[in-house]
Amino acid sequence: MATQSWTIKQVIKDFLERTGDPTGIDFKLHDFGARGVSSLESAGIGGAAHLVNFMGSDTVTGVLYAREYYGAGVAGFSIPAAEHSTITSWGRDNEVKAYANMLTQFAKPGSIVAIVSDSYDVYNAASRLWGEELREQVVASGATVVIRPDSGDPVIVNRMLIDILGEKFGYTTNAKGFKVLNNVRLIQGDGVNELTIRSILGDFMARGWSADNIAFGMGGALLQQVDRDTQKFAMKCSSARINGKWINVQKDPVTDSGKKSKAGRVTLMKRLNGEFYSGVEDWTPSALQEVYRDGRLLIDMTFNQVRANSNK
Repeated sequence: MATQSWTIKQVIKDFLERTGDPTGIDFKLHDFGARGVSSLESAGIGGAAHLVNFMGSDTVTGVLYAREYYGAGVAGFSIPAAEHSTITSWGRDNEVKAYANMLTQFAKPGSIVAIVSDSYDVYNAASRLWGEELREQVVASGATVVIRPDSGDPVIVNRMLIDILGEKFGYTTNAKGFKVLNNVRLIQGDGVNELTIRSILGDFMARGWSADNIAFGMGGALLQQVDRDTQKFAMKCSSARINGKWINVQKDPVTDSGKKSKAGRVTLMKRLNGEFYSGVEDWTPSALQEVYRDGRLLIDMTFNQVRANSNK
C-alpha cells in the first residue's frame, strides 16, 4: 500500500511540476478507504502506510496507528466535508440551501471546505447553484470551496466541470502558462486509481488546465484492491544450504517468463547514482538496515524517518 501510494505520488508530482505548484503534493491524494476494509486493524495498517507519502486522510485509525507505533504525533489531516446524506436530507428542492449551510458553517477566510455536488445533477449544481446563486457567497467567504463529483466517467465529468467553473468563477494563468480556477477546486473521489489519475491530469494538461485545480480521494483501490500482484510482489525461496553448501533456487516457467524468480542470496543493493536494485554480488547489505532480530526491536524508527526515506 505504501509503494502504491508512493507510485501515485510520483505521477501527481510530475503533472504538478509541469503545470502547477509541486509544493502542494502532500494533500493531493486523500485516504477515503476505511469503510471498506476487513477490520479496524486493516484500516490502521493501510492508513498509516498511505500517510508515509501523503498527509491527507479520513482514516482516523491510520493516524492513531502512526502515533502509537511510530511516535508520529498527528500525521494526517482532513477538512470539513459534506457527504451525500448531509445534502439529500434537505430534500431535492432545498439542494441550494444544503450547500449554503455548508458555506455558513465552514467557509471562513483561508479555510477549505469540500462539498459533494452530484446527489442530483452535478452540472446544474456547478453551473446554476454554485456558479450563480451561491457565487457571491463563495467569493465573499474567502474560503476555497472544493466541489466533489462522485459518479459518471471521471475524465469526462471533470473535463465538463472545470470548464463550467472556469466560466463562472474565472481563472488566472500561472507562470507555466496553465489555468488555475479562482475560489473553487475539484476533488474526484469515485473510481480513483493510478490510471484514472493519469487520465484526468493528462486531459487537464492537454486542455491548458493546471493540476493545481484538482485533488483525489482514493478508497477501494488504495486500501482494498491491493494484493501481491499490485506491485508484482511475492516472496519465494531463492537459496538453500544443503550439506553446508549454498545452492541457487529458482523457478522459470516456460509458459510465463514474468514468473521467473530471483536466484541466490539476494539483497537490496544501491548503485552510485542512488538507484536501488536486487543483487547477489555482495552479501553485505548496502541499503538494508536490520530492524528486528529474534523478537527484539533493534531500531525504533520514527514516522518522520520513514517519511524521509520515502522522499529520498
